[in-house]
Amino acid sequence: MRKPTAPHRDLMREQLAHQAAKLMAEGGITDFAFAKRKAAKQLGAFETQHLPSNEEVEAALHSYRALFQAEDHPRNLRLLRQEALDAMRQMEPFHPYLTGSVLSGSAGIDSDINLILFSDDAKAVLLFLLKHNLEFEDGEWMAKIGGRDETVPSYTLSSETGTRIHLIVLPENARHSGSRHPETHADIAAVEGLLAA
Repeated sequence: MRKPTAPHRDLMREQLAHQAAKLMAEGGITDFAFAKRKAAKQLGAFETQHLPSNEEVEAALHSYRALFQAEDHPRNLRLLRQEALDAMRQMEPFHPYLTGSVLSGSAGIDSDINLILFSDDAKAVLLFLLKHNLEFEDGEWMAKIGGRDETVPSYTLSSETGTRIHLIVLPENARHSGSRHPETHADIAAVEGLLAA
Protein backbone atom coordinates (compact mmCIF):
# COMPACT_ATOMS: atom_id res chain seq x y z
CA MET A 1 0.00 0.00 0.00
CA ARG A 2 1.41 3.41 -1.01
CA LYS A 3 1.77 6.20 1.50
CA PRO A 4 -0.17 9.37 0.78
CA THR A 5 1.93 12.06 -0.90
CA ALA A 6 0.14 15.10 0.55
CA PRO A 7 2.61 15.73 3.40
CA HIS A 8 5.52 15.67 0.93
CA ARG A 9 3.73 18.18 -1.32
CA ASP A 10 3.01 20.40 1.68
CA LEU A 11 6.70 20.32 2.55
CA MET A 12 7.59 21.47 -0.97
CA ARG A 13 4.96 24.19 -0.76
CA GLU A 14 6.44 25.35 2.55
CA GLN A 15 9.96 25.33 1.09
CA LEU A 16 8.75 27.38 -1.87
CA ALA A 17 7.07 29.89 0.45
CA HIS A 18 10.26 30.33 2.49
CA GLN A 19 12.48 30.60 -0.59
CA ALA A 20 10.14 33.18 -2.14
CA ALA A 21 10.15 35.10 1.15
CA LYS A 22 13.96 35.06 1.21
CA LEU A 23 14.08 36.38 -2.36
CA MET A 24 11.68 39.17 -1.44
CA ALA A 25 13.53 40.08 1.75
CA GLU A 26 17.04 40.00 0.29
CA GLY A 27 16.49 40.78 -3.37
CA GLY A 28 14.02 43.63 -3.11
CA ILE A 29 11.39 41.71 -5.09
CA THR A 30 7.90 43.06 -4.41
CA ASP A 31 5.91 40.91 -6.86
CA PHE A 32 4.66 37.74 -5.13
CA ALA A 33 4.06 35.84 -8.37
CA PHE A 34 7.56 36.58 -9.66
CA ALA A 35 9.14 35.59 -6.33
CA LYS A 36 7.22 32.28 -6.31
CA ARG A 37 8.23 31.43 -9.89
CA LYS A 38 11.87 32.28 -9.19
CA ALA A 39 11.80 30.20 -5.98
CA ALA A 40 10.32 27.25 -7.87
CA LYS A 41 13.06 27.51 -10.48
CA GLN A 42 15.80 27.70 -7.83
CA LEU A 43 14.41 24.66 -6.02
CA GLY A 44 14.08 22.68 -9.26
CA ALA A 45 10.30 22.69 -9.07
CA PHE A 46 9.58 25.01 -11.99
CA GLU A 47 6.85 22.75 -13.36
CA THR A 48 4.93 22.56 -10.08
CA GLN A 49 1.32 23.71 -10.06
CA HIS A 50 1.34 23.61 -6.25
CA LEU A 51 2.75 27.08 -5.53
CA PRO A 52 2.09 28.63 -2.13
CA SER A 53 -0.51 31.38 -1.77
CA ASN A 54 0.49 35.02 -1.27
CA GLU A 55 -0.65 34.66 2.35
CA GLU A 56 1.73 31.72 2.90
CA VAL A 57 4.62 33.69 1.41
CA GLU A 58 3.72 36.72 3.52
CA ALA A 59 3.71 34.60 6.70
CA ALA A 60 7.13 33.23 5.72
CA LEU A 61 8.30 36.78 5.05
CA HIS A 62 7.24 37.86 8.55
CA SER A 63 9.23 34.93 9.99
CA TYR A 64 12.27 35.69 7.84
CA ARG A 65 12.35 39.36 8.81
CA ALA A 66 11.92 38.50 12.50
CA LEU A 67 14.86 36.07 12.34
CA PHE A 68 17.32 37.74 9.99
CA GLN A 69 16.36 41.43 9.86
CA ALA A 70 15.28 41.99 13.46
CA GLU A 71 17.40 45.14 13.86
CA ASP A 72 16.70 46.95 10.58
CA HIS A 73 13.17 45.83 9.78
CA PRO A 74 11.26 47.68 12.54
CA ARG A 75 13.04 50.95 11.68
CA ASN A 76 12.45 50.52 7.92
CA LEU A 77 8.80 49.63 8.48
CA ARG A 78 8.31 52.67 10.70
CA LEU A 79 9.79 54.95 8.01
CA LEU A 80 7.47 53.46 5.35
CA ARG A 81 4.44 53.84 7.61
CA GLN A 82 5.38 57.45 8.35
CA GLU A 83 5.66 58.14 4.61
CA ALA A 84 2.29 56.46 4.11
CA LEU A 85 0.74 58.62 6.82
CA ASP A 86 2.18 61.80 5.29
CA ALA A 87 0.71 60.86 1.90
CA MET A 88 -2.63 59.94 3.50
CA ARG A 89 -2.84 63.31 5.25
CA GLN A 90 -2.16 65.01 1.92
CA MET A 91 -4.91 62.92 0.26
CA GLU A 92 -7.35 63.33 3.16
CA PRO A 93 -10.19 64.75 0.99
CA PHE A 94 -10.42 61.30 -0.63
CA HIS A 95 -10.71 59.27 2.61
CA PRO A 96 -7.49 57.24 2.09
CA TYR A 97 -6.90 53.72 3.37
CA LEU A 98 -3.49 52.03 3.61
CA THR A 99 -3.34 48.44 2.34
CA GLY A 100 -0.68 45.89 1.47
CA SER A 101 2.69 45.02 2.95
CA VAL A 102 3.32 48.37 4.68
CA LEU A 103 0.16 47.80 6.71
CA SER A 104 0.67 44.07 7.29
CA GLY A 105 4.26 44.61 8.42
CA SER A 106 5.98 42.42 5.85
CA ALA A 107 7.27 45.38 3.81
CA GLY A 108 10.96 45.85 3.19
CA ILE A 109 12.87 49.02 2.42
CA ASP A 110 12.17 48.55 -1.33
CA SER A 111 8.42 48.05 -0.89
CA ASP A 112 5.78 50.30 -2.42
CA ILE A 113 3.04 52.03 -0.46
CA ASN A 114 -0.53 51.23 -1.57
CA LEU A 115 -3.34 53.67 -0.81
CA ILE A 116 -6.99 53.36 -1.74
CA LEU A 117 -8.83 56.64 -2.37
CA PHE A 118 -12.54 57.19 -2.89
CA SER A 119 -14.21 59.56 -5.34
CA ASP A 120 -17.18 59.34 -7.69
CA ASP A 121 -15.41 61.85 -9.92
CA ALA A 122 -12.38 59.99 -11.30
CA LYS A 123 -10.91 63.28 -12.52
CA ALA A 124 -11.04 64.83 -9.02
CA VAL A 125 -7.89 63.01 -7.89
CA LEU A 126 -6.12 63.89 -11.14
CA LEU A 127 -7.01 67.58 -10.72
CA PHE A 128 -5.89 67.46 -7.07
CA LEU A 129 -2.47 66.08 -8.07
CA LEU A 130 -2.08 68.71 -10.81
CA LYS A 131 -3.22 71.55 -8.51
CA HIS A 132 -0.59 70.56 -5.92
CA ASN A 133 2.16 70.19 -8.56
CA LEU A 134 2.73 66.53 -7.68
CA GLU A 135 4.60 64.51 -10.28
CA PHE A 136 2.87 61.23 -11.08
CA GLU A 137 2.38 58.47 -13.60
CA ASP A 138 -1.20 57.54 -14.42
CA GLY A 139 -2.43 54.05 -15.08
CA GLU A 140 -5.19 51.57 -14.37
CA TRP A 141 -5.80 48.97 -11.70
CA MET A 142 -8.09 45.94 -11.59
CA ALA A 143 -10.36 46.02 -8.54
CA LYS A 144 -13.30 43.93 -7.40
CA ILE A 145 -16.30 46.24 -6.99
CA GLY A 146 -19.69 44.82 -6.09
CA GLY A 147 -18.44 41.33 -6.89
CA ARG A 148 -17.23 42.29 -10.39
CA ASP A 149 -13.72 42.96 -11.67
CA GLU A 150 -13.52 46.54 -12.89
CA THR A 151 -10.75 48.77 -14.21
CA VAL A 152 -10.22 51.85 -12.04
CA PRO A 153 -7.81 54.79 -12.34
CA SER A 154 -4.50 54.69 -10.50
CA TYR A 155 -1.67 57.15 -10.03
CA THR A 156 1.90 56.49 -8.91
CA LEU A 157 3.91 59.13 -7.05
CA SER A 158 7.41 59.03 -5.60
CA SER A 159 8.11 60.27 -2.09
CA GLU A 160 11.15 62.42 -1.26
CA THR A 161 13.06 59.22 -0.42
CA GLY A 162 12.09 57.59 -3.72
CA THR A 163 9.42 55.26 -2.31
CA ARG A 164 6.70 54.59 -4.87
CA ILE A 165 3.19 55.41 -3.67
CA HIS A 166 0.30 53.87 -5.62
CA LEU A 167 -3.07 55.62 -5.40
CA ILE A 168 -6.00 53.45 -6.48
CA VAL A 169 -9.26 55.38 -6.95
CA LEU A 170 -12.52 53.57 -6.18
CA PRO A 171 -16.07 54.93 -6.39
CA GLU A 172 -17.48 56.46 -3.20
CA ASN A 173 -20.00 53.64 -2.63
CA ALA A 174 -17.10 51.16 -2.36
CA ARG A 175 -16.10 52.94 0.85
CA HIS A 176 -19.31 51.76 2.49
CA SER A 177 -19.34 48.24 1.05
CA GLY A 178 -18.11 46.56 4.24
CA SER A 179 -15.19 44.92 2.43
CA ARG A 180 -12.56 46.77 4.47
CA HIS A 181 -11.22 45.06 7.58
CA PRO A 182 -8.78 46.47 10.16
CA GLU A 183 -6.12 43.88 9.31
CA THR A 184 -6.20 44.72 5.58
CA HIS A 185 -7.32 48.38 5.43
CA ALA A 186 -6.26 51.20 7.77
CA ASP A 187 -7.51 54.78 7.76
CA ILE A 188 -5.46 57.74 8.99
CA ALA A 189 -6.36 57.19 12.65
CA ALA A 190 -5.40 53.52 12.46
CA VAL A 191 -2.00 54.31 10.89
CA GLU A 192 -1.41 56.99 13.55
CA GLY A 193 -2.17 54.28 16.13
CA LEU A 194 0.36 51.89 14.55
CA LEU A 195 3.05 54.57 14.72
CA ALA A 196 2.18 55.48 18.31
CA ALA A 197 2.35 51.84 19.48
